[in-house]
Amino acid sequence: MRYEKGHKETTRQQITETASRQFRDHGVSAVGLAAIMADAGLTNGAFYTHFTSKSDLVRECIERTLDAQHASMTQTAGQSGFETILRQYLSRAHRDDSAHGCPSAALLPEISRASAEIRRAYTERFNTVIDLIAKQLKGREPDDANQTARAIYALVVGSLQLARAVDDPALSDDILEGAIKAVLQLAANPSTAR
Repeated sequence: MRYEKGHKETTRQQITETASRQFRDHGVSAVGLAAIMADAGLTNGAFYTHFTSKSDLVRECIERTLDAQHASMTQTAGQSGFETILRQYLSRAHRDDSAHGCPSAALLPEISRASAEIRRAYTERFNTVIDLIAKQLKGREPDDANQTARAIYALVVGSLQLARAVDDPALSDDILEGAIKAVLQLAANPSTAR
């Protein structure tokens, strides 16, 4: 059977988008290939036309998702600034939608135990986000800006994870708001980062 031009790439993208949502919502280890392919409306056999292994799929999902997140953050930074990025990241909507949210907040424990290729892909994209955040921190030396950007990223990712973990909605909201205040203070005050 012949397919129209671009069919293979469209199918590959369909698989990665489905897998990425499922991974972020349920975790990599909890999601099997059969569930991904069924949700994508494809047969299990079609998987190996596109990927050599589940690990290969995980790596591509991380690359694509983090690249899209970086592009969105770059656009928001250019249009609305750092505080808007921060408030979007630490919003109730982001907290309540892990399937479409940040892969760092959803998958860091699994990424830390993943293959070298997955960790390398994550590290490369992590560094691009840190560069973006560091550029938003005015009046700092490059090393200080990078250290502060890493601290900010750790604070927001960890805060989002905590806000998702607690069972008290008021506490969850307070965690998000407290993190926003802490990051804004850290971003505004170079002496705080030292």
